[in-house]
Amino acid sequence: MGKTTDTDAQSPAPHVADSHDLIRVHGARENNLKDVSVELPKRRLTVFTGVSGSGKSSLVFSTIAAESQRMINETYSAFVQGFMPTLARPEVDVLDGLTTAIIVDQQRMGADPRSTVGTATDANAMLRILFSRLGQPHIGPPGAFSFNVPSVRASGAITVERGARKTVKQTFSRTGGMCTRCEGRGKVSDFDLTQFFDDSKSIAEGAITIPGYKADGHWTVRIFTESGFLDPNKPIREFTETEMHDFLYREPTKVKVEGINLTYEGLVPKIQKSFLAKDREAMQPHIRAFVDRAVTFTACPECGGTRLGEAARSSRIGGVSIADACAMQISDLAEWVGGLDEPSVAPLLASLRHTLDSFVEIGLGYLSLDRPAGTLSGGEAQRVKMIRHLGSSLTDTTYVFDEPTIGLHPHDIQRMNNLLLRLRDKGNTVLVVEHKPETIAIADHVVDLGPGAGTAGGSVCFEGTVEGLRASDTVTGRHLDDRAVLKEDVRKPTGALEIRGATANNLRDVDVDIPLGVLTVITGVAGSGKSSLVHGSIPAGAGVVSIDQSAIRGSRRSNPATYTGLLDPIRKAFAKANGVKPALFSANSEGACPNCNGAGVIYTDLAMMAGVATTCEECEGKRFEASVLDHHLGGRDISEVLAMSVVEAEEFFGAGEARTPAAHAILGRLADVGLGYLSLGQPLTTLSGGERQRLKLATHMAEKGGVYVLDEPTTGLHLADVEQLLGLLDRLVDSGKSVIVIEHHQAVMAHADWIIDLGPGAGHDGGRIVFEGTPAELVAARSTVTGEHLAEYVGA
Repeated sequence: MGKTTDTDAQSPAPHVADSHDLIRVHGARENNLKDVSVELPKRRLTVFTGVSGSGKSSLVFSTIAAESQRMINETYSAFVQGFMPTLARPEVDVLDGLTTAIIVDQQRMGADPRSTVGTATDANAMLRILFSRLGQPHIGPPGAFSFNVPSVRASGAITVERGARKTVKQTFSRTGGMCTRCEGRGKVSDFDLTQFFDDSKSIAEGAITIPGYKADGHWTVRIFTESGFLDPNKPIREFTETEMHDFLYREPTKVKVEGINLTYEGLVPKIQKSFLAKDREAMQPHIRAFVDRAVTFTACPECGGTRLGEAARSSRIGGVSIADACAMQISDLAEWVGGLDEPSVAPLLASLRHTLDSFVEIGLGYLSLDRPAGTLSGGEAQRVKMIRHLGSSLTDTTYVFDEPTIGLHPHDIQRMNNLLLRLRDKGNTVLVVEHKPETIAIADHVVDLGPGAGTAGGSVCFEGTVEGLRASDTVTGRHLDDRAVLKEDVRKPTGALEIRGATANNLRDVDVDIPLGVLTVITGVAGSGKSSLVHGSIPAGAGVVSIDQSAIRGSRRSNPATYTGLLDPIRKAFAKANGVKPALFSANSEGACPNCNGAGVIYTDLAMMAGVATTCEECEGKRFEASVLDHHLGGRDISEVLAMSVVEAEEFFGAGEARTPAAHAILGRLADVGLGYLSLGQPLTTLSGGERQRLKLATHMAEKGGVYVLDEPTTGLHLADVEQLLGLLDRLVDSGKSVIVIEHHQAVMAHADWIIDLGPGAGHDGGRIVFEGTPAELVAARSTVTGEHLAEYVGA
């Protein structure tokens, strides 16, 4: 019986649990996806490529990650689900083999003025506990060091209903760290009252010049005219002292207007509550312009901009207060925390050290914890969100990244690549949407979507290895090894924009002349001071049109036609051709379908279950009342025009009966920035990040200004589209404009006429100009990090 059989000698059959090594997607139809089916290997790094708008985010975020999150939410009780965002099941036939998805996207961090890098990452919470335990003098619990917690004192009688009722006297106090003057914001506002009203007019004549305060029977103004505190027909300059106080500063008071109870409040506190409680970045452009004109923000004189009360600033560990710690560059703070040795708080110190070291490791050591979260760029915000996942002991999860290399210098991309590989090597599935060839190169598996954008995309063009992608005849495959060449001849400047003694943020008294009439590129590692130099130091009134990276916010009713102002000339053209009012051709106004209020769909809220959206039966999703669709221009009704792509509409409004020069000019700009495939009525909420930025670029191109400042315009652009962007920049310069671009993409650097390189490092290691000259001189010198990477890129 000592014989071994053949079956014993063979390796044991794999366990059935090990056979689930694929995420299978079949029949995905979200947004522009056309019945997409892919099989993604688990515990590998998969990169999704394709031109902007080809459907990458629709597949990765709106299908795979969304379904994973929805299924996790379903494991909670109905009570808990009631408090969570409700997610509808994506349009897909089969989704198999999903694991828990952790999404690290480019959504900007909280727009609340009290949100800082420290509060967003738990670093502040740990520091507060540290100071409450070790700080001298001891001032109270962790809340005493929080600028979001006000101090509270109360005393009075309370009734306790337990057995027999009895009334007891109770006092209550809580020590908070909030500065009482600025309420934890670090800044106080001064008002230029001349921007609030025209004192030569009366309120009834429209003296109030604040956006939204129209004197045509609007409630915001009627409450002033009919409150009884003021004479509405008297010019403001003739107001008595009491009237002026009531007009500007009166405390909230109940009043009756036409039998309706309302609250009257002075103009200044009203503005503070309605406009200044919001983050500037989250405001609509016309409100932001008003706030910039009318309000100046200065560091709070009481707390020196630290946001903290006197007691919180007085408690110190080894001479360092919590305000000092938060103001330190994180790399220095990590060193300081590393030097603390206190056994009683050892676990806390270890955790805090790990968080701070993660900042340094991910390339954000140049930030400070008191930096407002709203001022971080999209790339920085994404890397801050990554921090909480770096030391995680979770495995077998799916990490989903949206262009993690945005805002990174080529020097830092290698570091990001290592982090992605580390997450994969711990046994996680890593899905990355990316355009940079350096990151595509490290993929185990590539899915290329396309072939075009919008309706011309949404299909899988290639699936396999990076080598296979290179050899394939797809748009990405053909452009993967594209390299821009250095210019033979550079343009000669026509003048210079002088910056003298710039000290914004980390700049070290920088003097520089930015040449005009040419394409100037500002380079340097992330945190070296590029944005501080360009956005923070260019003198006001230099005729600068600045196109920054702030997000476009828009509801599902907003679309490219409404955002760019294209709809106004179209409505007027329709109205003129049909002899009716322009308001009829707005789905947000008189022409809206009464059944769905112009939304095109009817939403049914099902509490904790995903709401149901059904196409409106009355207008069949066209959003307009039937009678409006009887009016035509050039043989098309308004819903057919909104369904056109930019290219079709440009032809339609360019000639014939529908010729509308104002609309044609806007459509030309949209086509110029590479958005010819977008349909005019596509909701803004369905646009990708790259598309939104180019939409913004097209809108700003109409502004009258001699100098254009672009902040990383290649964000979200496919390699094939970078060429088109360079052509656009050349056309702008050749038309007599000066273009200044902050950029990390080597193709844009190679194409520049002049390069200004900041560095040598980030934070306090940066802030100096390390090179000025032509790209050819930078490559020849190789004296900076940027020079070395550019030389490698152009093969010099």
